[in-house]
Amino acid sequence: KVAIKGIERELICPACKELFTHPLILPCQHNICHKCVKEILFASEDSFADGGSESSNQSSPRIRISASSMDRIDRINKSGRKRNSLTPRSTLLPCPSCQRDIDLGERGINGLFRNFTLETIVERYRQAARAAIAIMCDFCKPPPQESTKSCMDCSASYCNECFKIHHPWGTVKAQHEYVGPTTNFRPKILMCPEHEMERVNMYCEICRRPVCHLCKLGGGHANHRVTTMSTAYKALKEKLSKDIEYLISKESQVKSHITQLDLLLKETECNSERAKQEASQSFEKLYHVLEEKKSAALRAIETSKNIRLEKLQTQVEEYQGLLENNGLVGYAQEVLKETDPSCFVQTAKQLHVRIQKATESLRSFRPAAETTFEDFVVDTAKQEDILGDLSFHSNGLEIPEINEEQSRMYNKALISWKCPGKTESADIYVLEYHKLNKEEESVTWQKAEVCGKSKVLSDLDDDSSYAFRVRGYKGSICSSWSREVIMRTPPAPVFSFLFDDKCGYNNEHLQLNPRRTSVESRAGFPLLLGSERLQVGCYTTLDYIIGDTGIAKGKHFWAFSVEAYSYLVKVGVVPSNKIQKLFHNTHDVNSPRYEQDSGHDSGSEDAFFDSSQPCTLVTLGMKKFFIPATPAAPKDPASRILPLPSCLGICLDCDRGRVGFYDAGHMKCLYECEVDCSGLMYPAFALMGGAAVHLEEAVTSKYREYHDDI
Repeated sequence: KVAIKGIERELICPACKELFTHPLILPCQHNICHKCVKEILFASEDSFADGGSESSNQSSPRIRISASSMDRIDRINKSGRKRNSLTPRSTLLPCPSCQRDIDLGERGINGLFRNFTLETIVERYRQAARAAIAIMCDFCKPPPQESTKSCMDCSASYCNECFKIHHPWGTVKAQHEYVGPTTNFRPKILMCPEHEMERVNMYCEICRRPVCHLCKLGGGHANHRVTTMSTAYKALKEKLSKDIEYLISKESQVKSHITQLDLLLKETECNSERAKQEASQSFEKLYHVLEEKKSAALRAIETSKNIRLEKLQTQVEEYQGLLENNGLVGYAQEVLKETDPSCFVQTAKQLHVRIQKATESLRSFRPAAETTFEDFVVDTAKQEDILGDLSFHSNGLEIPEINEEQSRMYNKALISWKCPGKTESADIYVLEYHKLNKEEESVTWQKAEVCGKSKVLSDLDDDSSYAFRVRGYKGSICSSWSREVIMRTPPAPVFSFLFDDKCGYNNEHLQLNPRRTSVESRAGFPLLLGSERLQVGCYTTLDYIIGDTGIAKGKHFWAFSVEAYSYLVKVGVVPSNKIQKLFHNTHDVNSPRYEQDSGHDSGSEDAFFDSSQPCTLVTLGMKKFFIPATPAAPKDPASRILPLPSCLGICLDCDRGRVGFYDAGHMKCLYECEVDCSGLMYPAFALMGGAAVHLEEAVTSKYREYHDDI
């Protein structure tokens, strides 16, 4: 048999850390005191009513709720409690053992079973702990006698005499069940907590709890698989007995593991002391270096001070000599008393030179030494940053890498990173970034702590370059910094719009997605029927579509992508006063006003077509970007053809009357020209043949954040 004292750990409530008192079984199969459940729910209700203040989170001195449990209570108050009046109220309880939020249902505590088996074991443990303390009779006159038996039906303890008096022969009470002296009285029959007048006689295999026949007929267990209580009792007891026998048979293996764990405990203690010594030695080295630098700096300051004081003191003595009857002036006054010309000339010549120097010195007074010590100011900013980042580095914690393909710079910055290896990943990451500015000598990094592997930043300036780096932390251990990645923000604030499905939209040739963020051209029968009556060269049709929002002033930027299979796409801007001309192009082969080419190859028609364009557009297609043929453009056609970027951008500056076309992935301008911005300006797109354009989605504040698998 297992000693009672050896199982004390199993008899401690996880909430109050004391022996169980009237333990209840939670749906997660963990046990908790009845009073602890009430106190946790009271703390939860109080916190919800008071808005989650610190005082509301204080429970009674008996219970000690962990910080993680209180966090879960706060989360329940903010989410789980907000139900409308028509929804049945359910009670959520954070389990102190598994830290999960347990739904107690509409009945709350009343729907939980009391664990009488555990209660009996706790009572046996208490009796073993207080073996010298006897249980006294409840009915003796003072002084009470020691009880000899307890009646389970009366829930009372008796001495021999009182038991005979209260349980006389030939009465119903004589049939009561009695046991040895105890303070743990439990009912003979376990009643259903949902149907208080019904006894439990079945076991639900789905919910793993006893139920009554009403629960099975029309309650919450109607469609669950149940078995009889005797069958469940035999099956569970047999399974538990086999498991216990197996553990007992492996006693030698368990002892071996205990011995191994004891060695690991000692090894951990030794290794921690060694690590402390190594850390202390590392810091001692830093202390010595700092002390040496400090001593050298103080010595240099002291030496400079002495030299300066000596120079200034000498200068003071020289100027004191210029006073009357003192020093040089006094000596000169005595020389003037000499009456012998030869002797006077002999002495006065050298003295006159000294007097002249003193006079010049007096006219241009300048201290012999500086009083400030600006040259001795120690700049420790970089060293402070380095010491601030001082932490334990581990080879087992891999260095993250910023994923430039998944990172985006648009209305906000989305910075994503990954860990390429298979070693242990970090618990938290620190992302640092700073704006690249040639004028600033020192760099100030801004920090952001992230639990996932991406971060959305919204405080970046337009038309600026930023450097990013990231490192991982696991406890007090950190990885090295990742390689710095430089990314550039858009040249102007992002302009949001959708494709217009009303103004000039041709649903026979173009197809919009439901969100109006993508458009695809469909070359169908109308184009074939229109080209059937053509016998010579002609201008083929372009299907136009514009944005649903116009721009009146300011500088704006928008981005989009063109499918690689696209044959011909034109993108740019169109003023509002030329939109009608755009959608009623006289060169549309489907238009009834279309007239066939005259056949003259004079080139005048091309010139007329180019000059009559109502909007400013550039041509894309076949994975190429075509720079328009302008006087300023290169004459060689091959030099005007660039690879098509994966993402294109357009920057419209209405105030300056210019429009630029950008590689939006690197924010590099590919082509810029003048544009007439006299009216409202709309984004314009034209497609022909098989082609598709997708507008760039805006980065939201929670875009990709905490979703590493997307």
